[in-house]
Amino acid sequence: MSIGGKVNYYFTGILIILITLLALFGGPKAWGDTTQTNVSGSNTAIEGGYESTTETTYQSGSESTTTTNNTTNSDIRSSPPSAGAPAYNSMTQDVCAVGISAGIQTFGIGVSGGKHVIDKNCERLKLARILNDFGMKVAAVAILCQDERVFESMIQAGTPCPIDGRIGKEAKALWSKYDHERPDYKVYVKRMDERKKADALEQIEITKEFERLEKERVEEEAKKSKKMEWVDPR
Repeated sequence: MSIGGKVNYYFTGILIILITLLALFGGPKAWGDTTQTNVSGSNTAIEGGYESTTETTYQSGSESTTTTNNTTNSDIRSSPPSAGAPAYNSMTQDVCAVGISAGIQTFGIGVSGGKHVIDKNCERLKLARILNDFGMKVAAVAILCQDERVFESMIQAGTPCPIDGRIGKEAKALWSKYDHERPDYKVYVKRMDERKKADALEQIEITKEFERLEKERVEEEAKKSKKMEWVDPR
C-alpha cells in the first residue's frame, strides 16, 4: 500500500507540473515585431450607388487597398389603366340615332367620351314612308329628293324632282334656271365643266375633219380642171 501511494503521489505531481507548463507556454503567442490592422467599411446599399473600401496592412509593411464603386439606376414603368369609352345605345328601335364613343390613354392621362349622332338618311326614309302612307306621294318623293343620289337618279330617269309645286317639264325648266338649289350642285357644276371640255374637244375634231374634207375637195376639183384642159382640142 505504501508503494502504490507513492506512485500516485508521483503521478499527480507530474500531471500538475504538465498542466502548469501548458498554461504558461501552450497558448497563442503574438510576436512583438508583427503588427496587423484590418479596417473594413460597412456594405450598406444606398439608392443611387454605394462605395465599399477595404484596407489591409501586412507584417512587411506592404499595404493592399481595394475600392469598389457600384451604381444602380432603376427606371420601372408599368402600364396604366386603360380609359374605357362609354357605351351609347339608342333608346328605341324607331330613333335614327347612332351612338359613338372613343378613348385615348397615355402614361400621364386618359380621356374618353361619346355622343349620339343623328342619321339623316334614316330620318328621310322614315318621313317619306309616313308621307306615302298618308297618300302624299309627291311630298314623299320630294323629301327623298333631298338626297343628291335620289335627285340625280330622278334626272337621269327623265322624271325630275318636284320644285315649287311643279313636276315634269315645268320642274325641269325651274331646276335649270335655279340650278344652285340642286342638292348635287357641286357635282353638277363639275360634271357640266367636264362636258364643256369634252364638247370643245369634239368641236375641234369636227373642225379638223371638215378642213381635211374641204382640202381634198379643192384638190380633186383642181385635178379635174387640169384634165379638162388637156382634152380640149382648141
